Amino acid sequence: MHPSYHHGDLRRAVIDEALRIISSSGPEQLSLRAIAAAIGVSHTAPRHHFGSRDGLLTAIATEGFDGLADALIATREGGGTFLDVGVSYVGYGTSHPAHFAVMFAPDLLLEDPELARASGRAFGELRSGVEALGADGRVEDAHAAVVAGWSLVHGLTTLALTGNLERANLTGGRPAPELLDLVRRAAGMLYGSPG
Repeated sequence: MHPSYHHGDLRRAVIDEALRIISSSGPEQLSLRAIAAAIGVSHTAPRHHFGSRDGLLTAIATEGFDGLADALIATREGGGTFLDVGVSYVGYGTSHPAHFAVMFAPDLLLEDPELARASGRAFGELRSGVEALGADGRVEDAHAAVVAGWSLVHGLTTLALTGNLERANLTGGRPAPELLDLVRRAAGMLYGSPG
């Protein structure tokens, strides 16, 4: 038996193994039976916590959105600007690629109130940043501003995770801190630098 399962944390062991598989093969390759075999439990054990493969993916997406929301909130509460929140979005997505791959794949997920709550927290942070800019008179069309800001940071995260920024020689093979500097410069063109 898997040590985590032996200590009563089968749910976490299943999620961790699923994240490992998603990181290496993508969410489409996920199998509850393979996860059970990898962690040394019966093939029905993961169903006890998740019901199905889609239930497991929904739990991973929920965890991902909660983690993203926590990162964005910590940035804002730490005095960060809307630009800083955008950089945090990319930082979270690139440091949690398996979560990110599932969070924005609605065809793989169940309709779930916990998922709706978690994604609502994350999107609420993006919206509140735009509202703050609107209060300063920097944004006239809040709806378009949310779409523009989210598209920019989500697109940059996706380009980084898929290796497209590197293949286009736009990162110069630089490490993650340099990527976040690139994000800050690109997002600053949209809403201006915090200074």
